[in-house]
This record gives sequence, C-alpha cells and structure tokens, in this order.
Amino acid sequence: MTRNGNFKRRVRARAAKTGESYTAALSHIRQPQMEAQPKPDEPAGKVLRIAVAQTSVCLDPRDAGAFRSNGAEMRRLMRDASEAGARLIHFSEGTLCFPSKRILSEIGPREIGAADWSRYQWEVLREELEEIRACASELKIWTVFGAPHRLTPPHRPHNSLYVISDRGELVTRYDERLLSHTKISFMYSPGKIPVTFEVDGMRFGCAAGIESHYHEIFTEYERLDVDCVLFSTSGETPAAAPPFAAEVLGHAASNTFWVSYAAHAPQSVVTPCGIAGPKGQWAARCPDDGLAGIAIAEIATDPANLARPWRRNARGDLYRPHQIEGDPRSDSRKAF
Repeated sequence: MTRNGNFKRRVRARAAKTGESYTAALSHIRQPQMEAQPKPDEPAGKVLRIAVAQTSVCLDPRDAGAFRSNGAEMRRLMRDASEAGARLIHFSEGTLCFPSKRILSEIGPREIGAADWSRYQWEVLREELEEIRACASELKIWTVFGAPHRLTPPHRPHNSLYVISDRGELVTRYDERLLSHTKISFMYSPGKIPVTFEVDGMRFGCAAGIESHYHEIFTEYERLDVDCVLFSTSGETPAAAPPFAAEVLGHAASNTFWVSYAAHAPQSVVTPCGIAGPKGQWAARCPDDGLAGIAIAEIATDPANLARPWRRNARGDLYRPHQIEGDPRSDSRKAF
C-alpha cells in the first residue's frame, strides 16, 4: 500500500506540474520504468527515490522559537518529499540548531572556550524530535537529520545524525568521528564507529561535519558495501561550500556509489545541496536561491558495472604477484 500510494502521489505531482491529465502523467512515469527493466539474463539492480534538503540555519542554542520554526520547516519539506514519492529524506548537520561556538563559549562571545551546554534548548529538541518521529510515521518516510546527542556530564555531547524509520522509530545514530579543532577542543566528544542501515534493500552510510575531507571515511563505507553515503554538514558561510561539494563528487566517483550532500540554505547561493551519482556528476540539485528546499533523485545500483569490484581488487593484493623482485631503482641508469 505504501509503495502504491507513493507512486500515485508521483503521478499527481507530475500532472499538477505539467498540466497533463492523470493518464498522460501515468504513461510518462511508467515508460522509463518499463525501459529500465533488465533482460532475463541480467542481474537486477536496486532503485530508491530519495530527497536531500537544504534548510534554514539557527546559530543561537538559546532561541527556542528558532528551534520550533526549523522543526516546522523540516516537516513541511518531509511532506514535499513524500508527495514527490521519496522513501527517504536527508537533512543537514544541526538541522534544528547548529550552535555557534562563540555563543556556547563560557568565555565568549569574543573568545572561544569550553562550551556551556546548559545554554542549549534540550527540552525543545526533545519535543521536536517527537514531532519529527510522528511525521515520519504518518508519511511513511525515512528521515535522517542532524542534532547533538547529550551524554552524562561531564562528557560533552556527540555531534550526531539521527535515523528515523518510516514507522517513526529511532533506528540508529551516527556520531561524527573526525572533528575540527574547535569541536574536539571545546564542544563535542568524538564517535567511534561507522553506521549503516537499510531501506528497501538499499544500504546507507552516514558522515557529518568536515568528514568529507577524509577519504578513509568513504572508502570504509565502500568496504561495508553501502550504496549511498548521507553526508550532512553545516553552512552559514557560502564561501566554505565549494570544497565540500567538490569532495562529494570525488568520493562518489572514486568509490562508485551515491553521495547525498545536505547543508544549510545560505550556502546554496554558491553551492546548492544535491545528490551525486557514481560517475561523479550531480543527479539533482536544490535551488540556488538561499532558501529552504529539496531535490529528488532515484538512486540505483548497477550490478553489471565492474568498476567497483575492480577497484576493490586493486586496493588489495592484486598487483603483488606481478611486482618485480629487488630494487627497481638499481637499473635506473639503464633506461636505454
């Protein structure tokens, strides 16, 4: 019933956008699906429609009103994604609030010092989390968003991504592992392990913050057989966006998997959020207007593509039997 309902919503959304009749919209959507059917002797790939969101940014952890406003915005975007037939929606780091290091600082705002997490609206976060869970259950859509995860004092919180299932259940949580200097010095406790989860047979991995700078995060997920990495970062400064977006495309191409890139809307005037395909190209981008919005893409696996298994072999001991014994530099003067 869920898949059929999502399909009908996709047809209605196309009909509303193009002005076509329901029947005409249905034929246009069904045609690519018919063409995509594998031949009897070919292995079938997996296909899943996902959404990536760019959202408004709140930097003041004391501003309960901004928490609630961003929560309402999230739920609106969740509904937009559901109406477009998405099974999963992916949000940024610190979706409800990405707390400013200067506002949290015990000696701030001029200087950056140890974070005073008593300034953070933990109770409002809990209330909004319950609203998000209820919305995910109502819409039958998986939801991944960023928020700090409070630990027992004196331990600092984790900078986390929460994974909510289409039943509204908290399935798992990813904690950012490779933190910036400020985060590890004054704000957060690092995580320890990679996290994967599955939606309709498609496997996802999670990354956050500045982890796009570290290729080992993404190659680790390749070894864990993920089909897509959900990378959530912040984004109140547009000039900081291009390196992250470039790295996302590189990780997608070098590992032959999908990468979803979610950040805050202010960065979109330079680099909108988007979904990168296994060939290192954007499959979908959010608007570049600085406003909240979503982008939709159907991510798919291709069992016939040999690039990924070949690269996995190449990273192992493939070349060792072919290497020449001894020091190859000893014959460097005998080039001709």
